Amino acid sequence: MSLYRPITIGTLKLDGNLFLAPVAGYSDRSFRSLCVEQGANFSCTELVSAEALYRNPGHYGLGGGGAAVPAAVSLVSRAGNERHYAIQLFGAEPEAIYKAAVFLAPLKPDVIDINAGCPVPKVVKNGAGSALMKNPAGLGKVVEAAVRASREALGNVPVTIKMRSGWDSRSINYTECARIAVESGAAMVSLHPRTRSQDYGGTSDWSCIANLVSRLAVPVTGSGDLYTPEDARRMLRETGCAAVMFARGAMGNPFIFSAARSLLETGAWEPVSFTVRMAAAFRHLELLATDIGEPCACLEMRKQFCAYTKGLKGGAAVREQAVHAQTIADYRRILDTFSLYPYS
Repeated sequence: MSLYRPITIGTLKLDGNLFLAPVAGYSDRSFRSLCVEQGANFSCTELVSAEALYRNPGHYGLGGGGAAVPAAVSLVSRAGNERHYAIQLFGAEPEAIYKAAVFLAPLKPDVIDINAGCPVPKVVKNGAGSALMKNPAGLGKVVEAAVRASREALGNVPVTIKMRSGWDSRSINYTECARIAVESGAAMVSLHPRTRSQDYGGTSDWSCIANLVSRLAVPVTGSGDLYTPEDARRMLRETGCAAVMFARGAMGNPFIFSAARSLLETGAWEPVSFTVRMAAAFRHLELLATDIGEPCACLEMRKQFCAYTKGLKGGAAVREQAVHAQTIADYRRILDTFSLYPYS
């Protein structure tokens, strides 16, 4: 059987098993749109605070008090070409998760995903993100709250969860947390097999993914150290996971989806040229400007251009100028200049 194959998550049927992970600061609607163009079968928003959303839904363009903020609206809303997407919520209080999920009903997400993996201090200090794994029973109640909201307001869309292997090396409890999540109604578990204390250092332990696959009846998605199409093939072969979820490996490289599919289906893939990659970066900028306005988009794209040019011959010269760009015209001049040189 081909490693590239359909996957079913609860009531949701997907054509393939190459997913875009939720990545804070990068998984905006414009970037998700580019990844879908390149073959991502499923995508997820970056994490959204459940408490912030339900206390001020107007901020996200969902009615209620407060004015909509373009960046916040772009964060949670579906891209025009996004057939299937998840909105990821983080929070430690079940009632906040429930209320936030109910407010998301007008956006018609295909999945509500619970973040139990984010390691950053401002998230874990309130018991959310990877800190949920320190309280497996509480994690289960958070999932139950999302399932209840889905049943009552969202048309019974699947609820999923993304987690780490544990808080630290002394508390590797992903099997317990995953079991409780599934018993509480989760239709899929995504595992990034690093502990919270590892952050993004060291190497992810893919054997944890294989172990979880052997224990759960629901699909398991693997994440962690997926930077090349070959990494995706190896993870699927070694762990038996139902899908792979690209995170940092997709940043500045939406082409990893088409490349991975090509490798899985034909055994080969071709890297894109410098020119093609820069054209994608500029298209990203234009889409982002449409969403949040040119000034904010140009500031945001400084870090994005760093990702698009990382590791490329000629990339350092582009980055040196891009970090000072303030308008779309500035970026256009930079790209016009460097398109004269054979960086492909």
